[in-house]
Amino acid sequence: MGDVRVDEEFDVVVVGVGAAGAAAALSAHATGARVVVLEKADAATAGGNTRVSGAGWFINRDPERAAQFLRSLCGAYPVADDVVEAWARETALNSDWLRALGAEVGASAQYHTEAEYLTLDGADCYAGMDTVGAQMGNFLLYDFLLGVLDDRGIEVRFSTPAEELITAAGAVIGVRTADGQRIHARGGVVLATGGFAANARMVRDYLRLTDAPIWGSPHSTGDGHRMAQRIGADLWHMNNMMTITGVRIDDGPGAFLALCAAHHYLFVGQDGLRFVDETAENRHGHIYRNGELELFPLRPFHLIFDERMRAAGPLSPTREVLPVGWKLLMENFTWSADNSEEIARGLIRRADTIAELAGLIGIDPATLERTVARYNKACEYGRDDSFGRAPSTMAPVSEAPFYVLDVAPLLGWSNGGPRRDGRAQVVDVDGAVIAGLYAAGEVSSTYSWAKDGGFHIADALAFGRVAGREAAGRASGHETADRTRRMEPTVT
Repeated sequence: MGDVRVDEEFDVVVVGVGAAGAAAALSAHATGARVVVLEKADAATAGGNTRVSGAGWFINRDPERAAQFLRSLCGAYPVADDVVEAWARETALNSDWLRALGAEVGASAQYHTEAEYLTLDGADCYAGMDTVGAQMGNFLLYDFLLGVLDDRGIEVRFSTPAEELITAAGAVIGVRTADGQRIHARGGVVLATGGFAANARMVRDYLRLTDAPIWGSPHSTGDGHRMAQRIGADLWHMNNMMTITGVRIDDGPGAFLALCAAHHYLFVGQDGLRFVDETAENRHGHIYRNGELELFPLRPFHLIFDERMRAAGPLSPTREVLPVGWKLLMENFTWSADNSEEIARGLIRRADTIAELAGLIGIDPATLERTVARYNKACEYGRDDSFGRAPSTMAPVSEAPFYVLDVAPLLGWSNGGPRRDGRAQVVDVDGAVIAGLYAAGEVSSTYSWAKDGGFHIADALAFGRVAGREAAGRASGHETADRTRRMEPTVT
C-alpha cells in the first residue's frame, strides 16, 4: 500500500447489488473473505435490471453442448475460448448454487420452455428456464439474494456511489466513493454496476439509438464502464444490445408493446410503407430478416390498427401476464384493458379514415391508403408476397375507426463493457490483466451477438461467482504476503 491513504479495508469490494454483485459477494464471503457491497441507488430502487427483469436463468443440462451453443450464438463475433468454457461450466451450476442458499428453484412453465434458437448447433443443451418459486419477475430473485446477503452479515451500503478506482503500481487496490471515502480492497474490486442503457450519450455513441426509452433500471448509466476505461480497460462488443417494440409513456422508462390479442395491424415507417414482417419473432433483440439475424427494432415507426384490434385487448401486457419492466413494477403503471385510457391521454390517436389518420402523423394520405389497401388485399389472398408474414397472422385493417400508436425501440439492456477473461479479470487494450479488477453481469456481458431466454441472469450469476472467488483468492494471497512483510496501510 505504501503511503496510499485509506479509510477502511476489506478483502473484496463489490460495486452493485444485482444478481452479479450478490453472487460475487456471497462467493467471496463463502471463502472467508471480508466483503462490502457498494450500491449507488437507495434501498427502494436498487438492484439494477435484475430487480425488474424476468429474473430467470436458463437450465444448462450439458456444459459441452452449451459451449457449442454459445459459439453458435456469437456467430461472426466470437469471444475467447476461456470465457466460453467458464460460461458453459458455471451456468450449469446456477440452480444447484441457489438451492444450496435456500432458494425454492423451479422451472418456468409459461416462458422459455425451449430454446429460441432451436436450429443452432448446441441448442439441445437448453432445458428451459429456472426461476425462484417457479415464477417470473416480481422481484423474486433480487429479494431472495438480498435476504441471503443480510443473513450472512454482508453489508450492503445503499446510496453509496463508487466514483473512481484507486490504483497503485498498475493494480486496482480500492475505490473512492462520491463522498470521498477511500475503501481498500486487498483482493480486488468487482464491478457489477450494470449496463449503460440509461446513459443517453453512450446509447447514441455506441448503439446508434437516438430515441429509445428504457425497459429496465434508470440507474444503468455506465458508471463501471467509465471507471474501468479511466485506468486503461479494453472494451468488447459495445454495439450489442436488446431492443423490443415499446411505447414512450413520458420522459422515463417505457412500456412493452405486445400484440397478442388480435392481428388487425401493420407497421409503417415515416414514409407510410410497410418494411418488415410485423409478426417476426423477436429473439431477445434479433429477428430473422434478409436471410440472417438482424437487430430489431432500431428506429421509431407507427402501428396502424383498426377497431377490432382496439377492442380485442390491451396493447401492453399487465403485471399478471408479464411482471417485467421498471414502468410496470416500480411505477405501478397499468395499460387499460380496452386501450381507452391510452386514447384519452393521446398515446393512441384515432381517425375515421386512413387518409385522416395519415394526416395525424404527417404521412402522405395517398401513400398510407395504398399501403393499407395492399396489405388488406394480401390478407384476402392469404399470402404476403412483400415480407412473408404467415397467413395465420394476417387480418385486415378495415373496420373504422382507425388508430395509430407511435412505436419506439424499447432498450432492454446493453451488452458491451470492459473486456474480461474466463476468470472475470478485466484486461487492458494489450490484453494484459489489470490486477485486482473484476467484472460480472451486464457491465461486461459475455454475449457478443445473439442470446437466448434466461441468458443474462445466468451469465450474471455465473461470472459473479467466478469474480468473487477470484478476488477472495487474491486477498488470501496478499494476506500472507502482508504478514510476511509486516506492511500496514497508511491511514491519514
